[in-house]
Amino acid sequence: MTVETQVALVEDDTGMRERIARVVDADPSLSLAYSASNAADILGWLADNPVDVLLVDLGLPDRPGLQVISQCRNMQPACAVMVLSIFGDEANMVQAFEAGASGYLLKDGTEADLATHIRHLRAGGSPMSPVIARKLLRRWQAHSGAALGQPVAATAAAAVVTAVKPSSAVAPERLSPREFEVLDLVSRGFTYVEVGVQMGVSASTVQTHIRNIYGKLDVHNKSEAVFEARNLGWLP
Repeated sequence: MTVETQVALVEDDTGMRERIARVVDADPSLSLAYSASNAADILGWLADNPVDVLLVDLGLPDRPGLQVISQCRNMQPACAVMVLSIFGDEANMVQAFEAGASGYLLKDGTEADLATHIRHLRAGGSPMSPVIARKLLRRWQAHSGAALGQPVAATAAAAVVTAVKPSSAVAPERLSPREFEVLDLVSRGFTYVEVGVQMGVSASTVQTHIRNIYGKLDVHNKSEAVFEARNLGWLP
């Protein structure tokens, strides 16, 4: 009989927390052992309850998720930690891995494959959103002359092996003027329908532009597209 992977979660957004919980509960190989909305609750629970996997939001209300990662690793070294966050910047990414995280997923698009990512994490993998893996790869390449024994370099090397396509270091194809306009509006929070109204096109046309943008940037969702465009200097 297969032993269920015990999962704990800390996420302050109620809707997101409930959606993640449903994903975990729906997978027979996983069991949601505990769900918390703040750092104090999850750390108090972890002190007395061993768990296989911890899912952590970085933007918690009472203290940074980075502290939760570090303290969890001290209390339960065998627990694998994965970040679920809206933050895709280099500072948060590097600090999360240095604190002890083994995976890092951006929230936009997370739910569809979350159960698979948790199983991969439990099996010793390091699940990452493609844009995070690419950022880590570029950082590692920039520091390739430094000692490879450093934590960031070692994690980056693993990311190259497990999470990044060989073509990810190739410069992306530049967007058309209309694609730039779509991406700029989407990055400012407009829905596809609202973008269509502003541009005088249908929502389906906007979706076609979005698919083309994803293909050119080699990303899979809106957060990754916006992050990659900003990283390339295409968006403010």
